Amino acid sequence: MVRRQVGFAITVLLVAYAAHAQTAVPTMTFTFSFPGSQPDHYVISVSGDGHARYESDGKLSSDADSTPYQRDFNVSPEFRSRLFDLAKRTHYFSGEIDSKKKGIASTGIKTLAYKDGQKSAEASYNYSPNPAVQELTGMFQGLANTLEFGHRLEYYHRYQKLALADELKRMEDTDNGTSLQQVNAVSDILRRIAEDQSVINVVRMRAERLLQKAASH
Repeated sequence: MVRRQVGFAITVLLVAYAAHAQTAVPTMTFTFSFPGSQPDHYVISVSGDGHARYESDGKLSSDADSTPYQRDFNVSPEFRSRLFDLAKRTHYFSGEIDSKKKGIASTGIKTLAYKDGQKSAEASYNYSPNPAVQELTGMFQGLANTLEFGHRLEYYHRYQKLALADELKRMEDTDNGTSLQQVNAVSDILRRIAEDQSVINVVRMRAERLLQKAASH
């Protein structure tokens, strides 16, 4: 009787584990490290349900100390779907993705990682000739650009409102050059600025334009 109960318990645990492995939310992570750049280190993780997290040691100005920054947000279904489709095309980073060619300028060490209930793999590179990896790199770096703008805007809105005009103009110019991704990730910061009667109209208008553009994508 005892042996039968133990066997039944083990079977239940195995079934539960298998179910968990099959339903575990997949997660993709992009890590960037390049001493001397701004920021010189950051990590972005995006889950299959759209939840994302950003962590960096970005500076608020060139002469400031590094300021640890963390932010949770959600990416759009289209952005999330594209990320995971590209990861699938690379066979989830299970092979070599770096070009390994000599003479290529260093642009920082980048690491792409994928994990779900059945597989786990990662690969690091400076430059990859793989088109899917190149697109993923651009998407993640554009997302980091957006979040660093949010980091600075949040600080300036609280402590240096006179700096908002230049920063928002720079953000608009960058966005027009398609170097930003998922501006909606910092929409709450932009909305606070747009609704703040204590800042000048040109600042509020720029924040509003960015909000409208984010909503249209």
